[in-house]
Amino acid sequence: MRLNTSVALCLLAAVSNAIPTPQEEISPADLPTEASPVETEANDQLAQLAEFAAQTTNETLAQNEKRGGCSLWNVSVRREWSALSKKERKAYTDAVLCLQSKPARTPSSLIPGAKSRFDDFVGTHINQTNNIHYTGTFLTWHRYFTWSYEQALRNECGYTGVQPYWDWALSSLVGLENTSMLDGSDYSMSGNGENVEKVGDIQLGGSPGLPALILPTGTGGGCVTSGPFKNMKVNLGPAGLALPGGTTVANGDGLGYNPRCLKRDLTDVIIRKYSNATAIANTILKPKDVYDFQMTMQGVPGSGNIGIHGGGHYAMGGDPGRDVNTSPAEPLFYLHHAMIDRVWWIWQLLDKSERTGAEGISGTGTFLNNPPSANTTLDTVIDLGYAAGPPMTVRDLMSTTDGPFCYTYL
Repeated sequence: MRLNTSVALCLLAAVSNAIPTPQEEISPADLPTEASPVETEANDQLAQLAEFAAQTTNETLAQNEKRGGCSLWNVSVRREWSALSKKERKAYTDAVLCLQSKPARTPSSLIPGAKSRFDDFVGTHINQTNNIHYTGTFLTWHRYFTWSYEQALRNECGYTGVQPYWDWALSSLVGLENTSMLDGSDYSMSGNGENVEKVGDIQLGGSPGLPALILPTGTGGGCVTSGPFKNMKVNLGPAGLALPGGTTVANGDGLGYNPRCLKRDLTDVIIRKYSNATAIANTILKPKDVYDFQMTMQGVPGSGNIGIHGGGHYAMGGDPGRDVNTSPAEPLFYLHHAMIDRVWWIWQLLDKSERTGAEGISGTGTFLNNPPSANTTLDTVIDLGYAAGPPMTVRDLMSTTDGPFCYTYL
C-alpha cells in the first residue's frame, strides 16, 4: 500500500517539528502560476509548492522501496533552523566547531593557510570560484559541496542530525537578529558583529558596460561577540572582499594563512529586498528553463538585482560574508546553500522528468563563459579536491534521492 504524503512525512519526521501537510494530494493544476506581491500570500504559495515537491519525492521513494536504495525508511529530512530543538541546534554547532578543530587534509604546498578540515572546504571553494558561479555546475556543485560538508560533520565529528537550512523569508518578516538562528544565544549560529562605524555603501560590479550595484551596510560590521562562533578564526582569504566605501581587499590569492575574527554586518534591508517570500516564489514560478532559473537566482549582471542567492550572502555582511570566494568560511554558508538547494529541489520537481535530466543543465565551465569553455553536460565531472570525494558526474547529482544522495526537505 502506498503511503500518502502526509503519512509518509509524519513517519519520516516523527520526532521533528514537521510542517503540517494536506490530507489530499495536490494536483499540478492547483499550484500557483505567479508569485504574489503580498509576502504572507507568497509564504502560503511557497508552503504549497514545497508540499507538492514532497509529494513527488514520496512517489519516487515509494517506487524505490521495491528495488532498494533511497526509500521512505532511510531518507534524511532537512528542516529549517527554527524547527530544530535547542539540543539539535547545539549538536549542529558543536559538530561545526569540531570540524574546525581537526587538522586539514589539503597539503600546505597547495593551500598554505588551510589549518583545519573546515578550511579544506573553504580552500576548495576559493580555488574553484570562477568555475562554479554563473556556470553549468553552479547548482550541482553546491549541492554536492553542502552534502559533503554534512557528511564530514556526521562521519568525522559524530553529528547524528541532518543539515538544516535557512528560510530567508522568515528573516525577511521578523528581522535577522530576531530569528533563533541569529539571536546570539548558545543555541544559535551566533549573532551580529560588534557595531562599528562605517563610511559609504557596498559597491558591486561596475565593469565596463554595466552599472555598479549599490548595497547598504548593516548594524554590525565588527567581530562576532556572542554564541558558539564568538571565538572563531577565519584562516583563509580575503580574495575579493567588498568593503564599505566601494573598495575591495584581497590577501593575494586568498590561500595564505591570515587568521582573524569572524565579522558580520547583518543587513535587514538586503534580505527584505532580495530574498523575501515573493522573490523566492518568483524564482520558482517564473523561469521555465534552467538558464533563466539560474540567472534569476544569482541575479542577472547589470539588472540591479542580486537574486535570492546574493540576497542571503550579502545580508550576512562582514568578512567573509561579502567575499564570494571565501564565503564558506562563514558557518551560515551551509544553511544558506541548503536553502538554495531546497529552492532548486522544488523547481525541479515541478517538472521532474525534464528538470532532473539533460534539459536541467545550462552553461559552460567558466564564469559567464569567460574565457570560453565547453558546455556542461551530464558527464561533466565535479571534483571537490581534498575537501571531499570521490569525483562525481553531474548526472549523479541531479536528484536528492539518487546517486550518493538520499535526502528531502520539509
